[in-house]
Amino acid sequence: MSVICENIPEIVLFEDYEGDYFKYQNAIYQKFLKDFMHSKPVFKGEALALKRYPLFKEKEATFWHIVSEGLVESERVLDIRRCERISWPRVIIERCFKSCTKIKVWENYRKKEKRILLWCEDIEYLVVLADRKDYILFWTAYPVTESHRKRKLQKEYEGFIKKYL
Repeated sequence: MSVICENIPEIVLFEDYEGDYFKYQNAIYQKFLKDFMHSKPVFKGEALALKRYPLFKEKEATFWHIVSEGLVESERVLDIRRCERISWPRVIIERCFKSCTKIKVWENYRKKEKRILLWCEDIEYLVVLADRKDYILFWTAYPVTESHRKRKLQKEYEGFIKKYL
């Protein structure tokens, strides 16, 4: 797959791992470790933290959150589209945020917690950070392809811009 944006890495295909789920899971986990554990991405001059616990299958909570979906944490299901894009969040957080005028950035609140959203419509992808006052937590990231979700994000973004800028 060729990506619209030259900054964004190619997706990590399941087929490239001979259809072996365990090889694939290990490969995307290694990419996660490289991007978020062995070195920390920096957002607005601050190194990001991530949610380590609860561990699931001996892997950090943030890892599972970005490769699976579902409303109930303990019942989340692996999502291949999220897995394929495992290399995208760090690039968006560091490179695209600084240099791309197409990234929409705004704040919202979820359960009284301040979130920072970075949305690239061109590649239909959203990165969510949680502002914990003393530090910023990489919360999740996922593809945004559903029309209703895009409309909701656009409305939220426009509301933020109208109110604060």
